[in-house]
Amino acid sequence: MERRQFLLGLGATAVAATLPAWARESADEYFTGFRRGVKQHPWLGAYAGVTEDLEASAIRFQGRLPAGLAGTLYRNGPALFERAGVRYQHWFDGDGMVQAYTFADGKLSHRGRFVRTKKFLAESDKGGFIYPGFGSTVKSKVPITSADAINPANTNVIAHGGRLLAMWEGGSAHELDLKTLDTRGLVSWRDDFKGMPFSAHPKVEPDGTMWNFGAFDNHLALYKINRAGKLEKAEVLKVPNLAMNHDFVVSARHLIFVLPAMRINRAKLREGHSFIDSFEFPKGEAMRVLTVEKDDFTKQRWYELPPGFVFHFGNAWEEKSGQIRFDCVLSDPGADVMTQTMRQMMRGDVSRLNPGASRSAQVVIDPAAGTLRHTLADEEVEFPRVDPRVVTERNRQLFHTGALGNDRGFSLNAVLRYDLESGKTDSYRFPREYSLEEHIPVPRPGSTKEGDGWLVGCAYNEKTGKTEVNVFDALRLAAGPVATARLPYAIPIGFHGHFLAA
Repeated sequence: MERRQFLLGLGATAVAATLPAWARESADEYFTGFRRGVKQHPWLGAYAGVTEDLEASAIRFQGRLPAGLAGTLYRNGPALFERAGVRYQHWFDGDGMVQAYTFADGKLSHRGRFVRTKKFLAESDKGGFIYPGFGSTVKSKVPITSADAINPANTNVIAHGGRLLAMWEGGSAHELDLKTLDTRGLVSWRDDFKGMPFSAHPKVEPDGTMWNFGAFDNHLALYKINRAGKLEKAEVLKVPNLAMNHDFVVSARHLIFVLPAMRINRAKLREGHSFIDSFEFPKGEAMRVLTVEKDDFTKQRWYELPPGFVFHFGNAWEEKSGQIRFDCVLSDPGADVMTQTMRQMMRGDVSRLNPGASRSAQVVIDPAAGTLRHTLADEEVEFPRVDPRVVTERNRQLFHTGALGNDRGFSLNAVLRYDLESGKTDSYRFPREYSLEEHIPVPRPGSTKEGDGWLVGCAYNEKTGKTEVNVFDALRLAAGPVATARLPYAIPIGFHGHFLAA
């Protein structure tokens, strides 16, 4: 069989093996306005969703917007959760809406547009949900012909090679217009990789090289894309017992994956259960750590971490000794925050919410000895980020959005910076009424010092019911925001984003 036919067959197999042919009728529907009779908290307004595109301009900042901060913060996340009186059952399933926050002339403008995916257009025309999601079932029994038929493009967005890409981990990236956010269509990197998953967490090195992967049916598709946005290399690796992988990290010589112990019960999938309802987590089974050499994908090594779960990574680098160091956020085995908590949140049921502990981990792999060790920080955190100029190199500063103190809801309420050399922590905790999104480091133009610049991100204010955009001095978080802009509306809490300097 020719290689191209083999890869095309793999793509078709991925769809057939991991997607139910139809969705069964849910026994627990979710109705507009959250679940009836269940106590709700005001911060749940951050997850209520919107139904139309948004736009606002000439928004003034309170405080002083730094003169060097100019460009656009792009963000992506699920934003449409309800159609025809039915609400999705899981946060991950909402249709993606890309936000563009543009900093110019001391003011802020905002534009939010839904990604016009095949799914979004079909369901808009129908006037109701017709496809299942990652954690939701619907009444309709529409055949699913490919992963991109149900692709909500709702997880991340990145500007690279002159294009803006909206991404979801189960299917293709969608290209958008950098200025208008109009949807241009699906991205195909190569004919034989058409429809292959392209994850929502590509990694971009300082020279512009972008690496990414796609996980499907016991396989990993690996991509290397140059700074101009052209595919240089793509291969498929067989990885036994691979059910899902959300993120990875890259060092100078390696691609590094942490694979939690998960299985897919295919019988449940065939019966029409959602992906989440079909996951199984073998108790006490270690997480596997896979390293793949960038120059030769056949050179792979395996290590182990204790049982747990991982969503996100920050950075990786290599010592002269050959040791590989990286950070990630480790949480409890079983991924309860994904399988249970996010469903309860979508019901509006806060009485049983249990986000679980997630802490920053520093991991050291010693290839010569064949060993791995790790240490954990104390704070509950997520969304690790580093200065984009030090990706694959040794970093001193590690930024997180976190949850500090006991006087909070499910949401994240703080920004943190770990100084990995001194061991000190710099943080700012928002008042109780705020729910934070991921915050992103933005380098100061002309500076070469790691971390010198700003930390930029959004927060939902439950008292006003509106979204705010905050700017911090990245090396002085405890001083609080240096500038804040208040939007005239609420934007649903999203996942990830990217800052493109002007």
